[in-house]
Amino acid sequence: MKSIAPAFSSKRPAVLSPLSGLALAAALLVAGCATAPPFAYSVPAQPEGASGYTEKPGWANTSFAVAAANPLATDAGYQVLKAGGTAIDAAIAVQMVLTLVEPQSSGIGGGAFLLHASGSKVEAFDGRETAPAAADEKLFVGADGKPMTFIDGVVGGRSVGVPGTVRMLEMAHKQHGKLPWAQLFVPAITLAEGGFKVSARLATLLKTEQHLKKDPVAAAYFYQPNGEPLAAGSLLRNQPLADVLKKIAAGGSKALLEGDVAEAIVTKVRSHPINPGQLSLADLAGYQAKKREPICHDYRAQARDYRICGMPPPSSGAIAVGQI
Repeated sequence: MKSIAPAFSSKRPAVLSPLSGLALAAALLVAGCATAPPFAYSVPAQPEGASGYTEKPGWANTSFAVAAANPLATDAGYQVLKAGGTAIDAAIAVQMVLTLVEPQSSGIGGGAFLLHASGSKVEAFDGRETAPAAADEKLFVGADGKPMTFIDGVVGGRSVGVPGTVRMLEMAHKQHGKLPWAQLFVPAITLAEGGFKVSARLATLLKTEQHLKKDPVAAAYFYQPNGEPLAAGSLLRNQPLADVLKKIAAGGSKALLEGDVAEAIVTKVRSHPINPGQLSLADLAGYQAKKREPICHDYRAQARDYRICGMPPPSSGAIAVGQI
């Protein structure tokens, strides 16, 4: 998501598979600070139409804008900005809602990169997930001594890394947030408890997904008693997630990476029936988000000079753009 003309995206997921595969969707926020009433979230009309490509005309704004992979997440960031929140505030609200409504692509169980631009100053926040300390070069080598196939390595606990998104957002909020941390969780908690309509994209993906059905918790959440996937427009509630978000809202990233939530994550990963992982409580508690120097390149086109900045390693995008 972003911040003041930022770019906030995530790389590969780090979540409890099979509830996995998280990658943060991008959002662009150009924030303008003006006097506004206290933030009070209200649930908007829901959500997107048929899944598929639809060409859009594009929009221009002079004060602020938000873009995310789901309209409910976009709206959460929009309401935060209207209430006088910063771009970082909006990015946090967007991410928490995406955790709920876009579980196939984004969530607090994964990692993320965030670029924050304010005037000529650009900052890079690294919340990329990290491998468990016990991981070695044999992690994805099967019992037969051969490299595992992609799907065999991904499904289960083996590929789960230490989630860094929340701790990174917490770091960014301490430096650039304006609204209270807990307020930014209100949209996601409200939607999790009251229910949200399953998007066409999520419904489409559930029709072909085969591994979630093998996990009792995931199967009970995403599928009907007869085994059919939830249809687009179905009302879905997630009280367990709401409870976790409330803990993080009150206790910060420590509530996710330590205590009963961390214990539940580690237990889930290490006790997978066919593909357990090596994640430990020490891995979670020891995670540290990092602030890095962005990679910037000068570019000249049509007699104009541009300064293009992006995320440094462990991301590779900015390097590729600069080379191009």
